[in-house]
Amino acid sequence: MILDLNKLENNTIIQLREFAKDIGIKSVTRYKKAELIQLIQEKLIEMAEIQQREWLEKQQPKEDMEQKQEDADQVHDQKQAEQKEPEQLSQPVEQEHKPTRRGRPRKKDVSAEQQEVTREMAAEQLQMVEPKPIQQEMKRDDQPTEEPRHLHLVKKDDEGDKKLDGVQQQAEKDDAGSKDEAEEEAVKEDNRKGEEEPDSYKDDYERQVAYARKYYNTSNPAVPILLNTGECGDAKGVLEVLPDGYGFLRSDNYMSGSRDVYVSQSQIRRFNLKTGDLVEGKTRPAKEGEKFQALLYVTAVNGEDPEKANQRKPFDELTPIYPNERITLENPKNPKELATRLIDLISPIGKGQRGLIVSPPKAGKTTLLKKIANSIAMNYPDIYLIVLLIDERPEEVTDMQRSIKGDVVYSTFDELPEHHTKVAEMVLERAQRLVEHGRDVVVLLDSITRLARAYNVTVPPTGRTLSGGIDSAALHRPKRFFGAARNIEEGGSLTIIATALIDTGSRMDEVIYEEFKGTGNMEIHLDRKLSEKRIFPAVDIFRSGTRREELLLSQKELEGVWAIRKNLSEGRPDRVIEIIINDLMRTNSNDEFIDLMMDHFERMEKEGYLNDRDYDNYYSYR
Repeated sequence: MILDLNKLENNTIIQLREFAKDIGIKSVTRYKKAELIQLIQEKLIEMAEIQQREWLEKQQPKEDMEQKQEDADQVHDQKQAEQKEPEQLSQPVEQEHKPTRRGRPRKKDVSAEQQEVTREMAAEQLQMVEPKPIQQEMKRDDQPTEEPRHLHLVKKDDEGDKKLDGVQQQAEKDDAGSKDEAEEEAVKEDNRKGEEEPDSYKDDYERQVAYARKYYNTSNPAVPILLNTGECGDAKGVLEVLPDGYGFLRSDNYMSGSRDVYVSQSQIRRFNLKTGDLVEGKTRPAKEGEKFQALLYVTAVNGEDPEKANQRKPFDELTPIYPNERITLENPKNPKELATRLIDLISPIGKGQRGLIVSPPKAGKTTLLKKIANSIAMNYPDIYLIVLLIDERPEEVTDMQRSIKGDVVYSTFDELPEHHTKVAEMVLERAQRLVEHGRDVVVLLDSITRLARAYNVTVPPTGRTLSGGIDSAALHRPKRFFGAARNIEEGGSLTIIATALIDTGSRMDEVIYEEFKGTGNMEIHLDRKLSEKRIFPAVDIFRSGTRREELLLSQKELEGVWAIRKNLSEGRPDRVIEIIINDLMRTNSNDEFIDLMMDHFERMEKEGYLNDRDYDNYYSYR
């Protein structure tokens, strides 16, 4: 691996981590790129200081040996000078005295003289020749002098000094050689330790990773340390993956806030996380300069083991089928809740239903949604319920939050259209992730008309405008939202019940309704005339219904509903619904209501008339 040491920031984080492991830095995955570069620079400076110190220690014995050699040469020169004094005194030739020179005296070239002496001594030992006088250069003239009378004594003394010098030099050489060998052994030992340390660090790191993966479901060895020190916190939120690859856990209303938690790209790729996943885990404290806390490791995804998220099938690849399992809204504990009982008969709801509640203003659509939500939450606690309020009044949001048990996600009318669309997309992604895990989800949307209006403002204009001023591309996203409702053959379902506004005086609302009419498989029509007469639920039973209702109703219920539609089809809607509501009030369940209605129809067919009381209640609709 070629690493640019001059500019470490030009290298990738992977290269920096490998290089850091090689030079002995531990836990390299804990640091960011800037911190890792700083640690590498500090480590390189430390290694350079160690190498310089070792080099100085190696040079010290050589300097000591040279110092000893210089001391020995000085002693030898002093002895030879003392021996030369009688010889110089015996010479009658007067030496000339050169005038002294002012200033600092010249430094004697000791090194050159020592090299000359060493070279001559080596030549004497190898060639066994007569030693030359060392101090001959100090003479002023080149004339030969007379040999002193005690020359043989001087020669013997010189030979003895040479022998002593040779023994001393040999001892110094042996001492220096032993020191060199010791230093070489020390260097080899250091090299051997340097080769073993990366392996030991690597083994230690792998053990820490295995321990963290086994007990903490993460490959980060720093997690157990942070947990033991108590610096980790708990985090839970709905994930939103940004286009750059990383994401944040949203907590409040599925929107960004100050308590969001950062999720890295590596965690998103490892667990196959998507927008809408409910992620639980541990967080580390925010470092200096960071705004958000960071997710340290993941403990659960949508309430299940994180490893299951890698095996789930994408929502678009699941097989949609007709709803075949009924969601019963009737509550035996509250038999006087007539709206839900009427919906069970006239327009039953199944798991995976795509329903549309068509209503004019002030017809009771929001109240009907609230009753449906309460019935589902009470009868089916395992169904995940989400109520989405788009462009609604704030007081209705508060009332809905206090009335039902479920997630209430909202964007009031004082928010921007971009806020409306983002909230709707987050709810859709959240519902799809739950369906991928095999859950049954119900989304109640109020209203799809206002959602289409918001998309009409936010989408880029295409230049093709429909009647009412709505762009042709503005209906794609609302249709994608509404069309996501389906019953899944592999398990799980997504039920969407949305409200559509009519009779508002806006041509755009009429166009939106016409575009969505027929796309659902269940419709409930509310009548304003009934609501003005204070007849609730103001349901038009002749225009309301469910496709393939035979898959949801029992045989008895199916025959009773068909008989009601057949015998009451000629009456006025307001009188018909009034008769049905009166009979519902007289009974405590839908089974009793069907028995009562079938008894009326049988007596009418057999006898051709009813008693006075039934006549007033039944035939008054004509």
